[in-house]
Amino acid sequence: MLRLLSLKLARVYRCAKFLFIAALFVVLLMNTHNLLTSFQRNELTDRRFISLNKCPACFGTSWCRKFTNGQVTFETWGRLRFLDFFNVKNVYFAQYGEPREGTRRVVLKRLGSNTELAEIDQKICKRATGRPRCDIVQAMYKTEFARLNGDVRLLTPEVVEGWSDMVHCPSQRLLDRVVRRYAETKDSGSFLLKNLKDTERMQLLMTLAFNPEPLVLQSFPSDEGWPFAKYLGACGRMVAVNYVGEELWSFYNAPWEKRVDLAKQLMDIAEQLTNNDFDFALYLLDVSFDNFAVGPRDGKELWSFYNAPWEKRVDLAKQLMDIAEQLTNNDFDFALYLLDVSFDNFAVGPRDGKVIVVDAENVIVADKRLIKQNKPENYDVWYESRYEECDKEACLSFSKDILCSRVTVDHNYYAICQNLLSRFATWRGTTGGLLHDPPPDVARDGHLAALLDECARPQKHFGRFQAAKELREYLTQLTEQASAKR
Repeated sequence: MLRLLSLKLARVYRCAKFLFIAALFVVLLMNTHNLLTSFQRNELTDRRFISLNKCPACFGTSWCRKFTNGQVTFETWGRLRFLDFFNVKNVYFAQYGEPREGTRRVVLKRLGSNTELAEIDQKICKRATGRPRCDIVQAMYKTEFARLNGDVRLLTPEVVEGWSDMVHCPSQRLLDRVVRRYAETKDSGSFLLKNLKDTERMQLLMTLAFNPEPLVLQSFPSDEGWPFAKYLGACGRMVAVNYVGEELWSFYNAPWEKRVDLAKQLMDIAEQLTNNDFDFALYLLDVSFDNFAVGPRDGKELWSFYNAPWEKRVDLAKQLMDIAEQLTNNDFDFALYLLDVSFDNFAVGPRDGKVIVVDAENVIVADKRLIKQNKPENYDVWYESRYEECDKEACLSFSKDILCSRVTVDHNYYAICQNLLSRFATWRGTTGGLLHDPPPDVARDGHLAALLDECARPQKHFGRFQAAKELREYLTQLTEQASAKR
């Protein structure tokens, strides 16, 4: 009976699969003209497609010339508009070309689904006119985004607190940093809000309220060593960031040595975002394999570019002078003087050749200096995140208010260990985490498994803090052992 039932189910599955393929083929035939048109035209030059017509209810205009000049083009599958049905997050891969630099891959984001973008339009219209539909451009001038006009000197915490995760508990120091590093203005560098044009202020506030990811990337840039993708620019409601590499998930079954190296980098990211010289704690609230990417690793020594094309050598010379400036004059007032300078002591390669956070929408930024200054209740008591069972993938348990009121918090270690590294990690139907199936000698030793368990689900009071420290050291040891065997 069971065998007969399984045969019937298999037959039904095959029929359903055949019907789906046939239906897809019919759709393709019916849309042949549209398909050919999609391949022939560059829709990224269309103002309406990139929602440039909705500015200042948009994310910026710094890259508009590149879009309208046709320097940004979708890669093959991105040109097929019927595939947008499956692209819920509105993330596209594209090629960006400069005459002297050639082309490179970039990632384009609308920063939300079509539904979310429609909802923000409705909210703007209702606040301005009381109706769900309106002239969105005119409506923007009647919202809170326009009330901060040229007479307002600073962007202050009481105005934007709670608008998004980034500003759940903003400090003046953070907001000054956001305004000073805002990339969608020609006159960046000033923390004074009044120095921005009216449209630029509205775009900044719109981004902060809808999806602050671009502002996270600008405020904590990859060029300064932060583990985020590099922000390139925006046009309308299309944001461009650099392409980092394959998503972390594609390394789930990579060789053990590679996975250990990636795990070590992930723990380093958790440490960097928690404890850094700037006293900003950046807590990741959405941690999954899809939100990290891995770039190419190895570079070439500078000497190998000695006879490179002139434009490339000019670019490298500019970078070398930038390094000299950075080491001499920096915010920390430390001057680092190079005493052994030769071609062999510099390398050229993808500076993002490591694990990078590629989705920074859900990041809380807590100012530790402000917490120490205000001294809320229990501010100096260590906070240990609680492990909780969950029937969904990539779950995390946290209190935003606690993250904003404690100086010492283990949230990032907890998030990385539970959702990515340990046996408790679940993603796309798998369990076991990135460090699944260790070699027999590592499995027999049991030290790695014990550290991962304590990091994800601590049994000792404040056990996660010590486990995270020891885990980083142990992963470093495993990485060094793997390098020695090569």
